[in-house]
Amino acid sequence: MNEQQETFISHLVELRDRLLRAALAVILTAVVLLPWANFWYDLLALPMIQTLPQGTTMIATGVVTPFFVPVKVTLLLAFLVSLPYVLYQIWAFVAPGLYAHEKRLILPLVVTSSLLFLLGMAFCYFFVFKTVFRFIADFAPQSVQLAPDIEQYLSFVMTMFVAFGVAFEVPVAVALLARMGAVELEQLVAARPYVIVGAFVIAAIVTPPDVISQFMLAVPIILLYELGLLYVRFTAKRQQESETEEGLPVPTYQAPTEADLDRELDQLEQSDGKKT
Repeated sequence: MNEQQETFISHLVELRDRLLRAALAVILTAVVLLPWANFWYDLLALPMIQTLPQGTTMIATGVVTPFFVPVKVTLLLAFLVSLPYVLYQIWAFVAPGLYAHEKRLILPLVVTSSLLFLLGMAFCYFFVFKTVFRFIADFAPQSVQLAPDIEQYLSFVMTMFVAFGVAFEVPVAVALLARMGAVELEQLVAARPYVIVGAFVIAAIVTPPDVISQFMLAVPIILLYELGLLYVRFTAKRQQESETEEGLPVPTYQAPTEADLDRELDQLEQSDGKKT
């Protein structure tokens, strides 16, 4: 009982240390980037500024909004810059408790998910914002002067970034489901009509009420789902080719049984006992 308590406390201490290191990395990066906070916000607001009528600027309705909004943008940028180190701290904490097959699966999963999320944010910034803001500016009545509030703009941008970042995770979700044996390729193909409908429903909920932004979110979800299907087909084809070349059955991934997990756990405990 005492050994279990000591182990639990040691895990909590290690978790605290990992979180402190990750938070310290974000804070130090933010301190370095903070002198250029206004520049980072201007860069984020550039898609909106380019669509405003000449001589029009964004406004701040709050007293402290001109200070806090650029700081929030800087913190967001600092987190993105520090993301590899933050993910490393998470990986270093959970890796000792993972089985060998889980380690082989999680590390590529974390890296791919992070890259796809950043790619979704980049797609939103460089393509979606320019199109959506131009559509809104052209659709606005001539009697209305367009002058967005910077705090509302930041909230809108964050929502869109999260929506597109999560949408770009679709290939990872498809590949993971197939890799874990939860679904077969035939089931994924049969679910295509439901994915198409669901993509447009999700786009209608999380994007502004205009058709252009909804299409620009729904269509990538559908295309990325198809990309996930191509990956599953490719991996299945490689397994079949390996069977043909080696003349040995190469089964698809199956979740380990309780006996396999117990056997691997015993090996880990034995290795830990030898180290001590």
